[in-house]
Amino acid sequence: MKEMRRAIKPISIFLIISLVCISMPYGYASAAIIETEIAKDSIEGKQARNYILSVLAREEVQTVLTAQGIDSQEAKRRLDSLTDAEVIRFAKEIKQLPAGGGAVGTIVGAALIVFLVLLITDIMGFTDVFPFVKKHH
Repeated sequence: MKEMRRAIKPISIFLIISLVCISMPYGYASAAIIETEIAKDSIEGKQARNYILSVLAREEVQTVLTAQGIDSQEAKRRLDSLTDAEVIRFAKEIKQLPAGGGAVGTIVGAALIVFLVLLITDIMGFTDVFPFVKKHH
């Protein structure tokens, strides 16, 4: 019996240490259920951003932006700062604009996008472009 206990003792100690190490938490994984609306808005937001970026990439839109003194990279950065809901709303507004004017419709759409982006960033306090926007200090 004593010999058996001596042989089992190191194995028992090893198993105890192994079980303690295995049972210690190494990090917590968190999983949460994402609501359907959030996932849907995220996908729609990406599609809307891609649509607006394609409008901003058009040559006639670039010409109008340059004439207005707006850098296309700045317009893209401001677009990136908007929430998905705002981008979705802008994309819907652009799509509802009359398309009969060809380049004129695109120019009006681009000007509307730029105006709305500048207005929202001005209201949020990120820029100071429009003097008619009241600042809350």
